[in-house]
Amino acid sequence: MVNTSCEGVLRISMTIRTFAIRLFMTCLFCTALLVTFFSISGLKAADLKGWFAKSHTAHAASAKIEKKRETLEQAEDWSKYRSVTVKATGYTAGVESTGKHPHHPQYGITYSGVHVKRDLYSTIAADLNVFPIGTVLFIPGYGYGVVADKGGAIKGNSLDLYYETVQEVYKQWGKKELKVYVIKVGNGKLTEEELTRLNEDKTMQVFRQQYRKQP
Repeated sequence: MVNTSCEGVLRISMTIRTFAIRLFMTCLFCTALLVTFFSISGLKAADLKGWFAKSHTAHAASAKIEKKRETLEQAEDWSKYRSVTVKATGYTAGVESTGKHPHHPQYGITYSGVHVKRDLYSTIAADLNVFPIGTVLFIPGYGYGVVADKGGAIKGNSLDLYYETVQEVYKQWGKKELKVYVIKVGNGKLTEEELTRLNEDKTMQVFRQQYRKQP
């Protein structure tokens, strides 16, 4: 009985010893690997620690911004901009809104010369005596609109907001009377380059997918 107990203790002791030796060898291997890495890369342990700290901080800040800025409406204090109450409807580039078919040479081309676009900054139509070409408005529920077009039925404080299809017009907008915010008054001109620059502003990309049509 005593011999059996001794053998059990001995086996446990050998198991612990074997585990300790393997753990020690693993630590030696990891240490050698780190020394080799730092030697080849020229980095210091403090550099690596700093990199991890910055990465964690950046990730936390990004997550905080994402949580805080879920939509454009929440991301800005719009009350600091001049507001105008308008009647806004939706339109498309198609025959139902413009009388033009896809084969028409001017299909999808606005009065300003730029192509219609539904994006972070979308093309909209307005009375140019009220909102000149190039005027940037923020329209709650729609996003940023850049005045690029006009229409015979658009008079006074009225807007036409571009959508790609008639279904989207009815499903996503319809007709509304609401308060919009004047971000910038246009100078009567708008180019494709200016519109592209607005939509590709790196600081605004977190919001862009909310307005672009997914492929």
